[in-house]
Amino acid sequence: MSDSPIHQQNARCVEALYIGHQGWLFAWLQRKLGNRMDAADLMHDTFIRILARPMPEIAEPRAYLTCVAKGILVNWYQRKALERAYLAALAQMPEQHAPSPELRWLILETLHEVDAMLDALPPQVKRAFLLSQIGAMKYEDIAVKLDVSLITVKRYMKQAFLQCLTLMTE
Repeated sequence: MSDSPIHQQNARCVEALYIGHQGWLFAWLQRKLGNRMDAADLMHDTFIRILARPMPEIAEPRAYLTCVAKGILVNWYQRKALERAYLAALAQMPEQHAPSPELRWLILETLHEVDAMLDALPPQVKRAFLLSQIGAMKYEDIAVKLDVSLITVKRYMKQAFLQCLTLMTE
């Protein structure tokens, strides 16, 4: 990180925000989540996200913290739903075919990355990609289902695959 005057001022603003409101934010998150450990993690993530960006002028610090924390909370709920779906699928597997804990963690991390990549796509591109990759539909059938041309489906797929490649090279 830079030691520029702007960075130092930003860090001081975040520090003041933290000192003044971290207890309130922690309590708010704890009420939403029902446990201290997740609340502490998400409070930390909220301040890390704030620290990573230039601080805007904040007239209502708690409203600002709530807005940032809600975004993190939505991501957290999505991540938990994905984990539950994965664990439910694992429970259906015979024990001898179940992956090791290390492989489970890697699979979950990959699922989270793919989920984030898909969320970054425009809705029609995402839908075309899922119809192709999960629904095993041919491009012609996707074009009919989405009521677009075949060339549009090909553009959608190119966009989705480029996003996948970007994810793989990061």
